[in-house]
Amino acid sequence: MKEIRFVFILFSMLFVVSACTSDEEAQKVSLPEDIPEFVSKDDFTAIDWENKAGEFGDNKIIGNENKSGVLGVESPSLNGQKWMWHLWGIENTENAELTVVGFHKDTETVHQILVDGWTTMLGGQNNGADAHTPSSVKIPESGEWAMLLYANGKLFDTLIYQINE
Repeated sequence: MKEIRFVFILFSMLFVVSACTSDEEAQKVSLPEDIPEFVSKDDFTAIDWENKAGEFGDNKIIGNENKSGVLGVESPSLNGQKWMWHLWGIENTENAELTVVGFHKDTETVHQILVDGWTTMLGGQNNGADAHTPSSVKIPESGEWAMLLYANGKLFDTLIYQINE
């Protein structure tokens, strides 16, 4: 009976410690004042850095197959460029919005990636995706990036890219 209590106490302590660690990690992230209110610090602690974006489809889109991807990211530039975002699973594209939030792994900083603001309107089908939108992007520095995509104010997907130049 003492062994069961000991194991129970041990697991309870581990649970509390891990929960505190996640809260501490979320507290480290500082959100810009003008970021949309639906973006949560918890979204950044849930990033799976091992789930790197990959190439798929005839058009060589780079992303998470059958979820989201980008044309243009295959030759990234820190000087700004055009990317075309593609999303699968968006049912109603009329008045649909895409918000892109960049998170730099090494500096743990949050950045606006779209040149014209955090959010852009989504268009209809293109390249097999249910929704798409072209945009101008500016990546502030090289390194590993998580692009958190929000469709209509809800976290939709996260794309992990290595941006070197």
